[in-house]
Amino acid sequence: MPEIYESIAQHYHERTKYDPETLAGKSQQLDWAKQPVPFKEYKIGSDFDLKPYLQEHPDTFTHNSDAKWWQRLSKLLFHSYGLTAKMPSMGSAVYLRSAPSAGGLYPAEVYLVSRGTPLLPAGLYNYQCRTHSLKQFWESDVWTNLQSACFWHPSLESTQLAIVTTAVFYRSAWRYEDRAYRRIFLDTGHLLGNIELAGAITDFRPHLIGGFIDEAVNNMLYIDPQQEGATVVIALADLLDIKQNLPLGKTALPSSTDIEYPSIPDGKLLKYFHLHTQITAEETGKKNLNLVKPEKSLEDKYNFPFCEKFSTATTPIDWGRNLSSLENTMYKRRSTRAYSDENLTFDELKALLDFTYQPENYLEQNLDTTPDYFDLNLIETFIAVSGVKGLDSGCYYYAPKAQELRQIRFKNFRRELHFLCLGQELGRDAKAVIFHTADLKAAIDKYGDRVYRYLHLDAGHLGQKLNLAAISLNLGVSGIGGFFDDQVNDVLGIPADEAVLYITTLGRPR
Repeated sequence: MPEIYESIAQHYHERTKYDPETLAGKSQQLDWAKQPVPFKEYKIGSDFDLKPYLQEHPDTFTHNSDAKWWQRLSKLLFHSYGLTAKMPSMGSAVYLRSAPSAGGLYPAEVYLVSRGTPLLPAGLYNYQCRTHSLKQFWESDVWTNLQSACFWHPSLESTQLAIVTTAVFYRSAWRYEDRAYRRIFLDTGHLLGNIELAGAITDFRPHLIGGFIDEAVNNMLYIDPQQEGATVVIALADLLDIKQNLPLGKTALPSSTDIEYPSIPDGKLLKYFHLHTQITAEETGKKNLNLVKPEKSLEDKYNFPFCEKFSTATTPIDWGRNLSSLENTMYKRRSTRAYSDENLTFDELKALLDFTYQPENYLEQNLDTTPDYFDLNLIETFIAVSGVKGLDSGCYYYAPKAQELRQIRFKNFRRELHFLCLGQELGRDAKAVIFHTADLKAAIDKYGDRVYRYLHLDAGHLGQKLNLAAISLNLGVSGIGGFFDDQVNDVLGIPADEAVLYITTLGRPR
């Protein structure tokens, strides 16, 4: 029985916190002989080469509808998870992808499920990013199985394609041990951010499904649940087919809350936690898919008394004709390794926040104005400013509904940020550091322990949009998943019930 924690999600979060007293005594030595390969390879199956459709000029296939469809699918997958660079490393090579991953470990796998179209036969496909191809490893129709596993989600009724993302646990756990579960879902959230924006570029609308019977999806994909597990199902609506212009559906379903768990040894916690955040077939009758997508709350959570307020309303980022600048930004995105001494401007910070949190401002650029998240009402944003022209140093709460920053502490936190980010120079030298947080207990009360997935997926999704906005403005940006959890709240004045999920550092690249 647990000693003090109410559920396995709270227990996991407490157990995987970094603390300066305990972390200093750990000296993990990586076993490089056991470094995981970040690619899955299928020896048997049919290959569908997508490389010929990655053309510099998008009008190349205008008069060939079949080739145009292949080009759209090719670009969707490439901009979501394709290889964008090859870097030398320790006598070999590291392949970078369009979505960032902690430690370059890339735990996510991308599968495509086809209902059966004239161009893509029914069956299961794995996206092979090294060759930018689809490997069909199962040729039978499994669409009904997918619908059943997703409780007959309405977005799967008319669509012909779906993406399923999975996590190969060891890829992250090799380095980050039990805390890797946080990073796995942050990394998958980055991928979801790319899929959202790549869908806008290629006329697909992704519909996120977080509530599904885990065992059924794992079995459908023929994966070993001890090594790999399904994380998100995404129905891909083709916006050029009027029958697939679908209403928004519910993205998140609750799981049970586990309060009777045994003593779990280190190294076993990650897999135990994943197993106990699953939805089982026995819970089918408990799910209500008629519930609509969560409405945005009308007011921001915090309105601290006597704090100074600064409007963040601004002109949207221009992503170019046919979103060409967005395509280029997704291709060239890199995590920054060092920041210069030059400050940011308040206008730049406002542009970053506008793109990330105000999608309704991008209607004229044909971006989705109501993209899917699992429940953004659960996520709060705080910003530590140490070098932004037009803003005093301090900690601010970002109120997305009011579109304003509310200052809650007056101090330059550079030295403290260096400490909070485990001594990383990125924390010390960044000019603004964005913290995504959530009231974990309240979130569990709403969605059960499975909400831990949803929170980190949404935080990673927001983080990826911050990444892309920063790169488009020629700024430096890097996400940080390792930090002293409790000390963040103490130092910055963030309410104690806000669990820190993710940190994004911003500055000018050195």
